[in-house]
Amino acid sequence: MKDAFFKYQAQTSPFPLAMEISHAKGSYIYDTNNKAYLDFVAGVSACSLGHSHPKVINAIKDQLDKYMHVMVYGEYIQKPAVELAQFFASHTPEPLEQTYLVNSGTEAIEGALKLAKRATGRSEIIGAKRAYHGNTMGSMSLMDFEERKQAYRPLVPGAKFITFNNEEELEEITIKTAAVILETIQGGAGFIEPQNGYLTKVKAKCEAVGALLILDEIQPGIGRTGKLFGFENYNCTPDILVTGKGLGGGMPIGAFTASTKLMAHLKEDPKMGHITTFGGHPVIAAAALATLKEVTESNLMAEALEKEQLIRHLLQHPLITEIRGKGLMLAALTPSAEITNQVILEAQNKGLIAFWLLFEPKAIRITPPLTISNAEIKEGCEIIINILNNINT
Repeated sequence: MKDAFFKYQAQTSPFPLAMEISHAKGSYIYDTNNKAYLDFVAGVSACSLGHSHPKVINAIKDQLDKYMHVMVYGEYIQKPAVELAQFFASHTPEPLEQTYLVNSGTEAIEGALKLAKRATGRSEIIGAKRAYHGNTMGSMSLMDFEERKQAYRPLVPGAKFITFNNEEELEEITIKTAAVILETIQGGAGFIEPQNGYLTKVKAKCEAVGALLILDEIQPGIGRTGKLFGFENYNCTPDILVTGKGLGGGMPIGAFTASTKLMAHLKEDPKMGHITTFGGHPVIAAAALATLKEVTESNLMAEALEKEQLIRHLLQHPLITEIRGKGLMLAALTPSAEITNQVILEAQNKGLIAFWLLFEPKAIRITPPLTISNAEIKEGCEIIINILNNINT
């Protein structure tokens, strides 16, 4: 398949890893030579319960026997989508009451931005420097990284940027601002946590000027930080919550959640303020609901914090300068991009899947499935340490 992969499938980079996959189960991915690779990435935080989790598989099979896509989103009552939205309402604080289901995290960001502009009547959106919210035109407009943006200009106007954790720059939020959008924990920038009540201060400033706070939980959400949603760690409830990735248990999904009052803006003046054909797909909604139930009804969230401490304990090495993040959303930093590249590429040769972050070239992504065992963590960390031991600096 390798020749066909390069010939027929559009590529995203000159040098993809190009591992040919046979199957995946639990914390392991297997290539067509039946070599096992321990997964420390989980599909970039998407496979919350690992690969082929039986409860997710059973939910998918059960729904397949009933019906798949039947009508565009929002017209028919489809039990999996309704139950999924109801689950969000019962597990989020007020006023997060209604959820709009879409196909991906970036589409959820688009919907959230549209909702903020429609509700406030304003056009200015403030994002954070080194943020990443997806790759559609609207999401890319909120990415302060010109190297990735310049080829696609003009983008959506009205974007401004502030520095994450810089309280002085909150003065940029004014009565012209429709919304401030932040990742609860900055992902591509290197898994940067908010400090000194930063999110609470942003929310207070938004309330003072009538702006909305959108929190992007596409990576921090669904139990990865020890709470169902990352914002629960920082005493800050957003006006609009955006989720994706790990929500689907390996299936493609996104969602944005807000108050009933806010969501009402999308159904009139104009009608169909946001529409999607496959959003709320019953099979995917069933997979998401099974994922959420397993995350909340098991000990996985508490264990994520215990596993974090195990990883921090095991990954002590002179070439690991810092470990950032929370729970199982961690980034191990080395002194240089060259060392990080060497670790990630050699890890694959040794049967461990690690990966990069978008804007922090010195970071090794460590975002394994929440279901990873302590023994598997020790196995993976030992591979990383052995690689570092053999690097000549």
